[in-house]
Amino acid sequence: MNKAVFLDRDGVINHDHAYVSKIEDFEFIDGVFDACQQFIKQGFMIIVVTNQSGIGRGYYTEQDFNVLTDWMKSEFNKHQIPITEVYFCPHHPKKALPEYLKECDCRKPMPGMLNQAIKRFDIDVSQSIMVGDKISDLQAAQAAGIKTKILVKSGKAVTDEGKAIADEVWQSLSIR
Repeated sequence: MNKAVFLDRDGVINHDHAYVSKIEDFEFIDGVFDACQQFIKQGFMIIVVTNQSGIGRGYYTEQDFNVLTDWMKSEFNKHQIPITEVYFCPHHPKKALPEYLKECDCRKPMPGMLNQAIKRFDIDVSQSIMVGDKISDLQAAQAAGIKTKILVKSGKAVTDEGKAIADEVWQSLSIR
């Protein structure tokens, strides 16, 4: 079995400037590459799981997302950090174009994206980690059985409820 670090994107990998969809708007959080290199050295795969309701709302397209994702992965590769996979959910239950308007099991806090990765890559949840900046990230990890849930302060405001679910609270992915 494999072990993985699941990373939310906006607020964990990059600064969350609301619906980031262009390379010129994508700003890596300081230290993210160093932190991920350490995870790789410890034998973890890196898997990104990100809600992308901006697609569903029509702010940008899946193609726009894929272009940005390919660029982001190439930036990680420049630092010898392979991203095993990027899973995204374009849906929203209330605010979306008709083809994306739905309740789904992939939108965090539901565990669908995590469960897909766990099954596909034979991941041992007891040795795996979820790093997120919102309670929904931690709830998804909890529902998928991920052992360690880390809440970072580099994205959304940290709530008491988030702290209660988190195993650890860090300033950012790079600062423990």
